[in-house]
Amino acid sequence: MLYTEIPTLRPVTPLLDGIDHPQQLRLLEQSQLEKLADELRQYILYAAGQSGGHFGANLGVVELSVALHYCFNTPKDRLVWDVGHQAYPHKALTGRREELTTIRSKDGLAAFPAREESVFDTFGVGHSSTAISAGLGMSLARRYQKDPCEVVAIIGDGAMTAGMAFEAMNDAVAHNADLMIVLNDNDMSISCSTGGFAKHLAAIWERGESVNITEDGEAFVQSHPEWTYNSRLHESATDAADNLFKAIGFDYFGPFDGHDVNQLVHVFNALKKRKGPRLIHIYTVKGKGFAPAESDQIKYHAISKLNAKASTNKVPKYSDVFGQWLCDEAKQDERLLAITPAMCEGSGMVQFAKEFPERFFDVAIAEQHAVTLAAGMACEGLKPVVAIYSTFLQRGYDQLIHDVALQNLDVTFGIDRAGLVGEDGPTHAGAYDYAFMRTVPNIVIMAPKDENECRQMLHTAYLHKGPAAVRYPRGAGLGVDIQEKMTALEIGKAEIVAKFNEQYDEYISVLAFGSRVQAAAEAAQAFAQKNEMAVRVVNMRFVKPLDEQMISAIADNTALFVTVEEHAIMGGAGSAVNEYLAKAGIVKPILNLGLEDNFMNQATHEQMLQQAGLDEKGIEASIQQALLRITNAVSS
Repeated sequence: MLYTEIPTLRPVTPLLDGIDHPQQLRLLEQSQLEKLADELRQYILYAAGQSGGHFGANLGVVELSVALHYCFNTPKDRLVWDVGHQAYPHKALTGRREELTTIRSKDGLAAFPAREESVFDTFGVGHSSTAISAGLGMSLARRYQKDPCEVVAIIGDGAMTAGMAFEAMNDAVAHNADLMIVLNDNDMSISCSTGGFAKHLAAIWERGESVNITEDGEAFVQSHPEWTYNSRLHESATDAADNLFKAIGFDYFGPFDGHDVNQLVHVFNALKKRKGPRLIHIYTVKGKGFAPAESDQIKYHAISKLNAKASTNKVPKYSDVFGQWLCDEAKQDERLLAITPAMCEGSGMVQFAKEFPERFFDVAIAEQHAVTLAAGMACEGLKPVVAIYSTFLQRGYDQLIHDVALQNLDVTFGIDRAGLVGEDGPTHAGAYDYAFMRTVPNIVIMAPKDENECRQMLHTAYLHKGPAAVRYPRGAGLGVDIQEKMTALEIGKAEIVAKFNEQYDEYISVLAFGSRVQAAAEAAQAFAQKNEMAVRVVNMRFVKPLDEQMISAIADNTALFVTVEEHAIMGGAGSAVNEYLAKAGIVKPILNLGLEDNFMNQATHEQMLQQAGLDEKGIEASIQQALLRITNAVSS
């Protein structure tokens, strides 16, 4: 059925309610599966409305999830989901149905498959393009253990653009592995899929025939002259008859209608009788069954809770600040080119793409390529800007070192979603970028305290002749006025932003980085009101180069240094301060505040900051405790 509204009351789902384990699903008659799929779709609509979260991709794999668990003996047989945006139906069918409304919330279900959550989640995911490699590893391990099972990797067409997926497919053929890949082709990642691979899939569909399979596992070609490709946004791709998957050694079957649960059951049952690497190509609709999502798949990639209060906050997001800066800088310098690995909307680049289409490059999910593409552009005298999430820059780390920094190329990185990201949890947290970047020669690293400073830092990074990065958090800024005029900052220069109780001789010097400057200033003020001691707060601005001159200048009358950052303590900005103090022979007590050595599960951003002790109260309490330890040590 086609639905037009998200239900606010739990729908009546008698078939679904009887399934707390896939074994119960496999007791159903095949004729009942369509009804079950409809109930599951209704429930996903309801649960997503209660919890918020990923939406369209989950509606698109309802029939696929039912068919997979019906045909395969899970959890003995392994289902490996790529990315995990589409795992809600899977979770509902594997004993977590009633918990689905808690997804992405503190102490609730994880946003993505997680091994610690269920034996049915065979591999923890969140980043794309890992399922084929993981599935191949499982298949080869079970072969070695002489305990074979079916392994099915489910991957979307958007995730297939990453080189890792093709590395794994190449290796699967080399080992003649018993691996089944389901290619869920919906012409989307978060944005529309782009590039040659998307055109190749379009060409396969346009041929009007599929490779089907008999119940005995024999392949045959079936003509579908009525097939059309009206939903595709690609131009006609190619007349080549070759099939990429067959060419590299996979048995290819499809394309099939991914919403025909009976056809999927037939195909999976038949293909279990074959061995070796097999690929099943299915076509699905992102947002299937919910009319608004089908018509606007980008908007309905994810939704907020139905009962969430509409925000009246007009403060721009940091991604909006980046997008506006990008357009403004491009108007002043025709050398600017902009690159994104499939994150146009999330990175705030929609307006730039409209205004400067010939200067905009969406390279699909290919972070390593994005970084080296920028390096190549810089070699030709242009000034590329790479917009990338912190968690995804991790995937391009070798390229950052070897292809950009080693050659001291003029590439600017706008690093979004830095620090904790709330409901998406540990897979998407940007908790390690200071550490993995600051050890690399030639790079300049900045962290703004607010949205105006973000704009000025981006301009500063762009003017710098060499690699430079600005890392900023997810979500809205502080509401400060944003100066239209762009003014470059002095590289490596911090600023003192607050002083309290200046009548006292000794200071607690709080060195704050990026998103924690305001919280540190509020904590310092609260501390000063309760203690007879001076406090100063420094907006450090630069993680690299560090303002060593400032640190030296304030060291003499500093009784305690405190560093504060929304980043892992180990290797982070505070560690950079520690290293300088040691090198300079400055012996002072120091307290490093940041993220401890563990992964933080999903919660709201505010809850996570509170848990980490990085909100105003947590920072103040840590300073009080540190001062007490110092006082006790002196008195003893």
